[in-house]
Amino acid sequence: MSTQLDPVDLVRSISFGSRVAEDEAKELRDYFVQTETWRQVREGEVDVVLAPKGSGKSAIYSMLLGEQDALFDEKVLLAPGENLSGTPAFAALTAEASLPESQLIGIWKLYFLVLISEEIEQYDLKSESSKKLFEHLRDAGILPEHRPKATLLTMVREYVARLLNPKSAETSMSIDGVTGAVTGFSGKIEFSEPSFAATKDGHVSVDALYALAEKALQDAGYSLWIVLDRLDAAFAAFPELERNALRALFRAYGDLASYERVKLKIFLRSDIWENVTDEGFREASHIVRETAIVWDSDSLRQLVVRRLTRSDALLAHFGRTAESVLASTESQNAFFYEVFAQQVDAGSGKTETWKWALSRTEDGTGTSAPRELIHLFSEVRNAQLARHETAQTAPEPPALFHPKTFDVALPVVSKARLAKTIYAEFSDVKPFVEKLARQKTEHNLASLGLLWGTDASQTADMVRRLVSIGFLSERGKTQNYWVPFMYRPALEMIQGKADGVA
Repeated sequence: MSTQLDPVDLVRSISFGSRVAEDEAKELRDYFVQTETWRQVREGEVDVVLAPKGSGKSAIYSMLLGEQDALFDEKVLLAPGENLSGTPAFAALTAEASLPESQLIGIWKLYFLVLISEEIEQYDLKSESSKKLFEHLRDAGILPEHRPKATLLTMVREYVARLLNPKSAETSMSIDGVTGAVTGFSGKIEFSEPSFAATKDGHVSVDALYALAEKALQDAGYSLWIVLDRLDAAFAAFPELERNALRALFRAYGDLASYERVKLKIFLRSDIWENVTDEGFREASHIVRETAIVWDSDSLRQLVVRRLTRSDALLAHFGRTAESVLASTESQNAFFYEVFAQQVDAGSGKTETWKWALSRTEDGTGTSAPRELIHLFSEVRNAQLARHETAQTAPEPPALFHPKTFDVALPVVSKARLAKTIYAEFSDVKPFVEKLARQKTEHNLASLGLLWGTDASQTADMVRRLVSIGFLSERGKTQNYWVPFMYRPALEMIQGKADGVA
C-alpha cells in the first residue's frame, strides 16, 4: 500500500548523485549499472576501455578499485597507476614537455616495474625472484619505499633521462629523503640486453626484471593488474606530449603483452585515442583485448531509475520496493512514468518524456552520455523545488515533477556541456562555435563559410572538426549540418534552416 507524503519532501528525498564518478565513489555501488563492459573488465577479459567523455569510464574504474578485496581473494592484485583524486601523478611528466618517445617508453616500463615491486612488497610475496628484483631496483635508487606516485615518476624520469643520455650520466644515484629528488646516478638497468662484460658488472635489462616480477607473482600464485585512468587530465595543457606519451604507453603495453601475470588495464577517452591514431599507429592493430562503452535507452533509463530507488520515501509513497521496480525494463519504465509526466510538451504526437531527455542530451554522434543525462535530471529536481518555493502550478498526480522543469533544466546542462567539454577540451573551435550564437540550427558549407568568413577549404576542415567532436551532425547525404539540441540553448539558436539551405 502506498504512503502519501508531502510532495516537497518527496522531491527533496531524491538525489541523482554527482555527474562525476570520482565525487561519489562510496555511493556508486548502490546504483551502478552492471553492463556487459563492466563484466568484461571485472572478469579480466579486456585490457583497454575506450569511451566518450562522461559515458562512465571512470565509474567502471572506480568500481574496479572497489573490488580490490574480492579480487585479492581471487589471487589478483590491483595497482592503481594514478592518484584517485587531486593532482594527477602523470602531471610530473609535463615538467619536460618535449620528452622523446624513446624516453617515454622507458619511463612507462620502469614506472610500472616500480609499481609491481611496491605491490609485491606490500603483500609480502617473498621469493628468490622478488629478492633479486628488489636488489636491482635498490641499487638503481628507485625502490618505491612508499613514496607518492608523482615522486616515483620523477625518480624514474630522471633515471631514464640519464640512462638514455650517457653524456649527462653521473657516477651514482641518491635520493633526497625530503623532496624525493634524484641527486646522483648509477645506470645499471638497461633497456636492451647488456653485454657480457656489463652483465658481470651487475647490469641488467628491464625485460630481465619483468621476468623476475613475473616469476615472483607466479611463485606466489597471483596475477597483478596495473590500472590507469585520468590520462586526459594529466596532459590536458600539453597536447603534443599527450599524444607522444600515449603512443609510448601503448608501445609499452605491446611489449608487456606476453607476460601472463602482469596486465595493464587502460581507461581512455575515445576522442583522445582517435587523436593518437589519426596519422597511423601500427601498434593499434596489436590491441585486441579492448572494448568500448555503449549505452542504449534501456541501460540509461536503468541508470536514472536506480538513483530514484535510493529514496526510501519515494518507494514508500508509490508502494514499491527497489527489487520490484528494477525487476524488468517494463517495471522500470512504469515507475519512471509514475514519477515523471508522460510528455514534456503537451499535444498529440509529441515526444514522450524519456525520449525527450535522450534527444536533448545527445551530441552530434547520436550518443547520450550518462554525465549529461544525470545533470539534466539533477537540474529538473532543482527546478521542481524552485517551483514549490514560488507556489507555481503543481504537476498532475501521480507525477512529482512538472513538465516545465525540463525546459528550465536544459539550458543549464547546455551551458555546462558547451563550456566544460567543447570550449575546455577543443579551444581551437571556440571562435567558430561562438559565431553560431543566435543563428539558425541547420546549415550547409556555403552558409557556414559566409558566417565564419572562411574559404571553401577552411570551411570544410572546420566542419569535419566539429563533426568529429560531436558538435555538428551531418544530415543524410545532403551535406547539411545540424546543431544538436544539447548545444542550442547555450547559444540561443533559432530552430530552422539558414538562408540558402535546401
